[in-house]
Formats: sequence, C-alpha cells, structure tokens
Amino acid sequence: MLRKLFAEWVGTFSLLATVVGSGIMAENLAGGNVAIALLGNTIPTGAILVVLITVFGPISGAHFNPAVTLSFALRKQISISDSALYLLAQITGGIAGVFAAHFMFDMDIIETSTKIRTGPGQWMGEFVATFGLVGTIMACIKARPSAVPMAVGLYITAAYWFTSSTSFANPAVTIARSFSDSFAGIHPSDVGAFIAVQLVAAIAATYTFKWLLEE
Repeated sequence: MLRKLFAEWVGTFSLLATVVGSGIMAENLAGGNVAIALLGNTIPTGAILVVLITVFGPISGAHFNPAVTLSFALRKQISISDSALYLLAQITGGIAGVFAAHFMFDMDIIETSTKIRTGPGQWMGEFVATFGLVGTIMACIKARPSAVPMAVGLYITAAYWFTSSTSFANPAVTIARSFSDSFAGIHPSDVGAFIAVQLVAAIAATYTFKWLLEE
C-alpha cells in the first residue's frame, strides 16, 4: 500500500507540475494568442498522461484522480479505506506539483487564482469531460487494458478543446489549480461547483458503462 500511495502521490505531482508548468510556459511564449497558449498547455498534458499511466498503472492503477477512484470504489475494486488514502495522496501530490511548477518559473510558491470559471456552460463542460473520461477508462479496461494510457491521453487532449471548461475532469486537479494564478488557474470560489459536477458525472458514467459493457 505504501508503494501504491507513493505512486499516486508522485503521479499526481507530475501531472500538476506538467499542467501548470506548461501553462506558464505557453502563456509566456504565446505573445497574447490564447489559442496558441491553450495548444501549448494541451499537448504536454496529454503526453504526460500516457507516460504516467504506463509507468504507474502496474503499481497503483494510476488513478491520479478522485473521480476515477470513486468509480473503482463503486465497482468494489478498491476499498473505502484505501480510497480515502488514495484521495489524500492525490490532493497533496497535486498541490505539491503546482508549487514545484511555480518554483521552476520563479513565481511565488503559493498563489490564489483569480481566474473565474463558473456558470452552467462550464459545469456542463466538466460533466461531459468527466463522464467521458471515466467511460473511456472502463471501456478500455474491458476491451484492451494495454490501450488505457494512450486512450486517456488522447481523450484529455481532445477534451481540452471540445469542452467549455478545458476539461479539468479531476477534483484533485481542480483543488490544486486554485493555488496557481496562472493560465491554468481556477478561482477558489469556483472549485466546489466543479468538484460536485465531476463527482456526479463519475457516478453517472460508472453505472451507465457498467450497464453498457455487461455481457
């Protein structure tokens, strides 16, 4: 279990260091072009997910996401007590990853985001993003487990662009990004609604795909 928790911590740390770090780099280099900045944020995020899931999947399952852990718990593939430990590792690892990104780019280590992300359109974006992510994982595990890293990386790469929220799809990521006043940030007052929608979407996807994939 210690190895599993460390894998979840390091994996989520690396994910957030990539999300926030690439966002800072992209914004610095884009010259005010938001589309170029988003592209510069998207490609590293999708790429690192492929790497992290490949590396840590055999150890912890490579959840890096409380919504994914919730789905596994609902299907009784992880215990409630282990889920709680995973959650703690994911949230603390994610926040530490944000702090590491700030340190790399000579920013204040701890910030509070001022980027507003709220409203029905954004919430719907988060529902769609999280529902699709959980569904992708469940379907790939059943059809071709070896395809999970690539499928998740490609899904998030696409969802950055087709969802209004740019696809957080992860409560740990949402919490961590509230500590960064950068391109990837989210205002703390908007975090609760994002997380609520993500968890509802994870539950809906779990039971929808459980029914869909039954033989």
